[in-house]
Amino acid sequence: MILIVDSGSTKSDWLAVDKDGNKIMEKIRTKGLNPAILTEKKLYKTIKESDSLIDNKDIVSHVFFYGAGCGTENPRKMLKGVLEDIFSKAQVSVNEDTLAAVYSTINHPKEAAVVCIMGTGSNCSYYDGEKLHQRVLSLGYTLMDDASGNYYGKQLIRDYYFNHMPENVKVAFGAKYNLESDFIKYNLYKQPNPNAYLASFAEFMFLHKDSEYTINLIKNGIRLFAKNMIMQFKEELKTVPVHFAGSIAFFSQNEIREVADEMGFKVGNFVRRPIDGLVPFHISNL
Repeated sequence: MILIVDSGSTKSDWLAVDKDGNKIMEKIRTKGLNPAILTEKKLYKTIKESDSLIDNKDIVSHVFFYGAGCGTENPRKMLKGVLEDIFSKAQVSVNEDTLAAVYSTINHPKEAAVVCIMGTGSNCSYYDGEKLHQRVLSLGYTLMDDASGNYYGKQLIRDYYFNHMPENVKVAFGAKYNLESDFIKYNLYKQPNPNAYLASFAEFMFLHKDSEYTINLIKNGIRLFAKNMIMQFKEELKTVPVHFAGSIAFFSQNEIREVADEMGFKVGNFVRRPIDGLVPFHISNL
């Protein structure tokens, strides 16, 4: 059994396939496994909560893991150790989530492109057809992650409390979520995964895209992301497209195209869930 994993901070999707790429069981979903924000104990606990994974752990031959928080050495090593301990008979590979986005969005294995992730978090890299290049090291959701789910969640809450929302939007936002100050502070400062909590508010934007306020909110976040991340690759953008992966990007395609026209870069492909494009890549490279 081969396990291919696409993990964010909110959730992890596990595909179990055979050596020919045939699905062995339905997609398994666990909580997110971001080793940059979770302890080793929490990583173990999250994986072991899945009966499907534990019941089949001894027949797993390969684990290909792509995840948020795996772009730096120490968190990546910690997670790799956890996976090797649980799936003790498997070859384990752990890579940053950007590489999964690359393999699932490019049109052919040697295509050069700038590839962006816009999901719970956000990131941007240049793939030269062989290697991945990053010009900005992520400092996480507190300081970075423009145009991500947690970025938009934070903006929505701030606008609600600072009275920057139109009244009809504010009423709808207040009706959908518990916005009591103590409840928000409890989830932000006393619960794990505050970035995922913030990202849970982002859905609201896509349910209310008939509002000029919402459209401007989305576009302003994308402009900030493009300025700080995509434009790090000004020279490369002259010749390569910009591909996007993640649910925020997928549901913001029109706004991304508008910002791309403003800022002068070419939009390529959109993929909501990178994991679906990873199976053929790995089966052909076993």
